[in-house]
Amino acid sequence: MNATLQTPAAARWRALAKLAVLVVGLVGGGLLLRAVGVAPGTEWADRHIRGQGLAGEALFVLLGAVLTAVGLPRQGIAFLGGYAFGAALGIALGLLAQVLGAALGFGWARLIGRGWAERRLAGRFGQRLRPLRDAIAEQPFGTTLALRLLPVGNNLALNLLAGMTGIAAAPFLAASALGYLPQTAIFALLGKGVRVDGAWQLVLAAAMLGLSVWLGFRLLRRHRAGRALAP
Repeated sequence: MNATLQTPAAARWRALAKLAVLVVGLVGGGLLLRAVGVAPGTEWADRHIRGQGLAGEALFVLLGAVLTAVGLPRQGIAFLGGYAFGAALGIALGLLAQVLGAALGFGWARLIGRGWAERRLAGRFGQRLRPLRDAIAEQPFGTTLALRLLPVGNNLALNLLAGMTGIAAAPFLAASALGYLPQTAIFALLGKGVRVDGAWQLVLAAAMLGLSVWLGFRLLRRHRAGRALAP
């Protein structure tokens, strides 16, 4: 279907389908890597992170922050955290890594890449991105929270876009942490369920996923950011 003819309902279903593929891929990949023992998946975590104490936790947070900052899906970081550390610690460390990654992207756009980003806005994508930038500048916390709660989205793009708006870092990072939390918990539970063959973790993660999707779309429909994303 041509993008210009696509209805909002169709776009939402496509977004949900992409997220479902991500969930299935992470679970299936984790099970496969667990079975065959292939790095750089779960065996790498077993060797370098799990059971390594503070050194393993620090390595996970540092690596997770860098990978998130350069655009790796943050759900994968949460999944690996749950696999390596269990649900509670995996959620905490995964969330810390994601927020640090967001801070790196935000800071780069603010201090170094602002001119480059402004030139991108003057190009062919500017018509779509400028309304979203303006929404972030007007309501930093609310806009960031609504967008972070979306089931899919470009985490790196939002970090860079927020960095170039000139908003304060504190509301952006606070809203990011709050918006990251539901999916971080979901994917950490998936990772823990894969490691220990825990059916209840997988079922709970699926239920939380449904709630997160519903909340994200509900907030977006009521928020200016949703209107900015409509085109």
